[in-house]
Amino acid sequence: MIERYTLPEMGRVWSTENKLDAWLKVEVLACEAWAELGRIPREALPAIRAARYNIQRMAEIERVVDHDVIAFLTSITEQMGPEGRYLHLGLTSSDVVDTGLSVQLVQATDLLLQKIDRLNAVLERLAREHKDTVMIGRTHGVHAEPITFGLKCLLWLDEMRRNRQRLELARRHIAVGKVSGAVGTHANVPPFVEEYVCQKLGLAVAPVSSQILQRDRHAFYLCTLAVIAATLEKIATEIRNLQRTEILEAQEPFEAGRKGSSAMPHKRNPSRAERICGLARVVRGYAMTGLENVALWHERDISHSSAERIILPDACILLDYMLHVLTGILDGLVVYPERMRRNLDLTGGLIYSERVLLALVEKGMRREDAYALVQGYAARVWDEGCSLLDLLKNDPQVRALLSCEELEALFDYRPHLLHIDEIYARVLGK
Repeated sequence: MIERYTLPEMGRVWSTENKLDAWLKVEVLACEAWAELGRIPREALPAIRAARYNIQRMAEIERVVDHDVIAFLTSITEQMGPEGRYLHLGLTSSDVVDTGLSVQLVQATDLLLQKIDRLNAVLERLAREHKDTVMIGRTHGVHAEPITFGLKCLLWLDEMRRNRQRLELARRHIAVGKVSGAVGTHANVPPFVEEYVCQKLGLAVAPVSSQILQRDRHAFYLCTLAVIAATLEKIATEIRNLQRTEILEAQEPFEAGRKGSSAMPHKRNPSRAERICGLARVVRGYAMTGLENVALWHERDISHSSAERIILPDACILLDYMLHVLTGILDGLVVYPERMRRNLDLTGGLIYSERVLLALVEKGMRREDAYALVQGYAARVWDEGCSLLDLLKNDPQVRALLSCEELEALFDYRPHLLHIDEIYARVLGK
């Protein structure tokens, strides 16, 4: 059974408490930096480090001031003595909010990387197990030439490895903080404070900023999540297609007690794979909003902020969930090798048409003539349901170039898979 998804880790990252903890770290570290510079007495630091916010009191204050950072600071300083006056010295709200948000995004990304690693481990297992599980490859939804199911899984693994690299890069772009004041000029807070805070938080320093971190970083991050979601959708779509009744070469796990339809007891629907496809659309929409957040007025406006409070947590949570569900689907995937072999032979040998074409060309026939000849017989196989091999054996022009034994050898799937080991070596190593 697919393990039920719970939200503790990712939910904790995006909890109000974790957000405010990050804000408080920024404020405390900024005070420590000021103390290093001699602007704040070191004797004030114990009280500053002991400072705590009060969420209930914050809500009361915010109802009046309509400003969450002011409510946050007030809920802290009204519990403190004179040391409270050193909090937020020279800072603007976005110094705290944007840097804290970067801390949360790094935490979320590390969880997503772990989930990708779990998915990739399952994909590698499937690729190895089904390396020689022959099936038909399809282009335009139509039978093309033989492949293996393992090769399909190997392709997914290779793509997900690229996605992991993309997410690592996006992490580097988002693991950046800023403490540069109201318009980014460090007019009231020197660069040392920024460097101190970011170093302690494990963040890089934005080389230049306005009042905020520039939103191309967040847009790139969201676009990366959307690309990963698109790959998950791609895999889920293939599972849905392979589970179609007419194909039925693979099926998502269907545990005892699960039901597919309120009306039809026989139904086994790929509903989990469909769920992934639907959620990928939502993540793509968040990426679009992230792109629209890049262009703000002058040194900043607040139009991005309201959207980000939804799209950044939701995109991370959704992708975390999608990775969880798809890993469970693939880990319990039911594969039907016999059905794959049966479908391989469904078209009366049409899938070997290219091999026949090439053999005729190698024997001296003009390519255009060979193509026309094979295509003509293929049309009869499509229309009449007969055997391509039988038709070719009865053609004098073909028999003058190819013996029965040579023709029969062309109708064998194994030559199509001669280079599978080389492909695997490229992805998995020798």
